[in-house]
Parts: sequence; C-alpha cells; structure tokens
Amino acid sequence: MVDSPGTAVERADVVVVGARCAGSATAATLAAAGRTVVVLDAAALPSDTLSTHLLWPAGLAELQRLGALAAVEALGAPRLTRAYAQGAGYGVGSGFPPFDGIDYAMCVRRTGLDAVLMRTAVHAGAEVRPRCRVASVVWDGNRCAGVRYLDAAGQAREIRAALVVGADGRRSTIARAVGAERPFLTVPSGRDCYFAYWRDVADAPRHIAAQWRVGADLGTAFPCDDGLVLSLVQPPTVADRGAAERRYAEALARIPALTDRLSGCERVGRVRSATGISSYFRHSAGPGWALPGDAGHFKDPVTAQGIRDALHYGRTLAESVGDVLDDPRALDAALSDWERRRVVECREIFHWTNRLARGEVMRPLEIELYRTAAGDPELAEITAGIFSRTHRPAELYAPARALGLAARAAFHQRAHLPAVLADVAREIRDSARERRITQTTLRGTVSHATAPPTSPFTLTTAGPGEHHA
Repeated sequence: MVDSPGTAVERADVVVVGARCAGSATAATLAAAGRTVVVLDAAALPSDTLSTHLLWPAGLAELQRLGALAAVEALGAPRLTRAYAQGAGYGVGSGFPPFDGIDYAMCVRRTGLDAVLMRTAVHAGAEVRPRCRVASVVWDGNRCAGVRYLDAAGQAREIRAALVVGADGRRSTIARAVGAERPFLTVPSGRDCYFAYWRDVADAPRHIAAQWRVGADLGTAFPCDDGLVLSLVQPPTVADRGAAERRYAEALARIPALTDRLSGCERVGRVRSATGISSYFRHSAGPGWALPGDAGHFKDPVTAQGIRDALHYGRTLAESVGDVLDDPRALDAALSDWERRRVVECREIFHWTNRLARGEVMRPLEIELYRTAAGDPELAEITAGIFSRTHRPAELYAPARALGLAARAAFHQRAHLPAVLADVAREIRDSARERRITQTTLRGTVSHATAPPTSPFTLTTAGPGEHHA
C-alpha cells in the first residue's frame, strides 16, 4: 500500500460514502458505539433526491431506534393511520398492524428527512463532509483499505479505514470500484415512475395512504409535510420515456378516483421521473467493504420499501461490525453474515414487489384478492402488513387461502374460466421459479464470502424477466 504523492492522508475506523438514509444510519450507530466515523457525500446537504418518501410502521420504528423519530415528526407530516387500496372496483381499507408499538405510516419529503438523519449522525459523533466526491478506493492487497476523494475545495485527500461503506445509491461509486457494480440478480420493472407534489385542500382526508389500480396503471396519494400531498403514478413502461409532464397527466386521466382525490389541489413544482428501473441484488460485502441501501439492493418503488431497508440494513451492518473492526478475519465473517441475512430477509418481498411492478392489468387472482379483502378485515390487515413487514406475502397464498381464492375466482369469473386457470398455473410456475432463484442466490452468497471482490459468480436459474450475472 503506497501513499499518493501530495495527497493528505488521515485515518478513521470507518469511512461511509453517502450521507442519506443508509449512510446516516450506519454512521450514527457506529459513532454511538465509540468508533471514529467520517461520512463523505458528493451533494451539498441537505438536498432533494428521487424517492417514494413513504415510511411504513417498520421504517418509523427504525427512526425510533436511531433516536430520530421525534425530530422527523416535528417536520409536520401527518400520521397516516389508514391504508386504502382500490382495484377492479373493490376498495380495501384497514389500519396498520403495529411494529414496535407504531401503528401508523408517514410520507416525509427527503430534504427534511435527510437533514434529520445527518444531524443524528453528527450528534452521535460522526463527522459529515458534504461536497466531497470519492474518486477511487485504496487497496492493501485484495483488501479495501480506504478511499481517495476531492474535498469541497478541490483538494485531493485520502482516508484509510478498516471498513469502507458504500451507501451511495444505485449508481454507487464504491460498488463499481470493488467490482460489484454488476448485479447477480436483476429484474427489470414493467413500470415507469412519475410523481409531483400538490397543495392539499383543507378538507382532504390527510390520514389515509391511498392507492388505485385501473387497467395497467397504478396511482397513489400520500399526504406529506407542509400541507402537501405526494401523488405518484406508475404506468406501464414504454420505449419513449420522455415527456414526463405528458405521461404524468395521461396516467392521472386514466385513474378517475385519483383525479377526484386531487380535485381542488394545486400542483407545486415540476413532475419528477424515474424510468428504466430494475430491481436487483448486488454482492454487498467483501474484504474491508460493504454496500447497504440501494448501493447493494434495490426494489421497485411500487412497494415503497427503500427507506426502511436503507435504515435497517445500515443499522444492522453497524451493529454487526462494531466490535470486530480491529480483527480483519472476524470483520469479514461478520460482513458475510450480514450480507446473507439481507438476502434471506428480503427475498420474499423482492419477488412480491416484482410481481406488482409487472405493469399488467389485474389478473383474476388479484381481482379475487381485492374482492375478498374488501369484506374480510383480517385479510385486509395482512395485505397492509406486507408493506410494513409485519406479515409475509406467503400468508396471502397459504395453501388453504390460495385454494379458496382460486375457487372463488373460478366462480365469480366463470365467464372467463380459461383466464382464471391460466393465472393459477402461472402462480404455481412463478412460485416454483422464485424458490429456485432464492436457493441459487443463497448458495452464491455463501460462495462469494471467500471470493475476491472482482470475481463474479454465475446463477443459472433465470426465468422470464430475470437476468443473472
């Protein structure tokens, strides 16, 4: 390991690249445990970023663990105590099953949320440096040993650390530098994503997180801070993804109930877009490096899981390594265990999300699920709980419930019985393929624990829509 001539070199226990959800959670937890943590971010903080903004109860519980929930609530976003979903003419409403005593969701604009998280990290003892752009990582043999970066004044600097944490998003510089940029499992989305803020009307139901599905379109209305409501639409993806304003307006026009919800509201600012989306898993740990947040794992925004997972796996990464940073062998074992745990815990919601992201009209079993849940409070609560991670998608399709849904779909949609039977067959095929993908993914995660950072492995069970590196 050779110092770069003319480069100022310093040392820390951990350097975190990225100061938003995953980076701040990692930094705050490690700093609170007495570790020396430096956080670098290329942006001038706080600043806006593309996001679904949603924190389900499990995400709010993560803020509570970090000691940041009260400050986030002070930003003024209302408590969303009801979930409402409408599809095929059936409306399903429920409360949220509590997670660590929290039974509500919140939609918080990212400028405020990220500012609170950054202050939480600083208060815990981390040093946060905005407008610092990482150029490369430092290697000691095959071990990541730090980063080189340009500070806010354009001065070249270097930090040596026992652990480099890449919390720098989907286009992660650290993932690219350690050879992990190419995902080992990728599922392209069938939806594009457009959103805008609206000034809400005085008598609006600001305690409800609402979603509508009409045809192949999906739209939402989530009340947020400063008297605004965030309305996000996800129409099917198209080859020409430009003209965000036009596509947003066209999608709204195809969802009359969402148009009614926004009646009397005034749009604030421009339409934001995210297109060409893919859900993925990347290799997320190696000798001296780790990738929490979107840098290592990303799910389509249709289920709004990103903030919770960034906070959770940033925190658990820090908890896993805090006591072993001075022992490289123990550190690598802890990183490997953490990576595998994320795959195990996220695999089911990953597949569930990808199904909702197909950009298709509602299938017969989905229609029957909405029809049944509209009159079954327990089923409605399970559905809401999947988003909060208090329930698993598998609970919807337990053998007895799945058979009941299929039978009722065949009865209620008997005029379209071939489509019902085809959907049941597809469900069986999809479930079997997802199990194969999971098993192969877990085997690959284990083999990767001893592989050098630039060595990909091969998965061989790709089904339609899935791409494996």
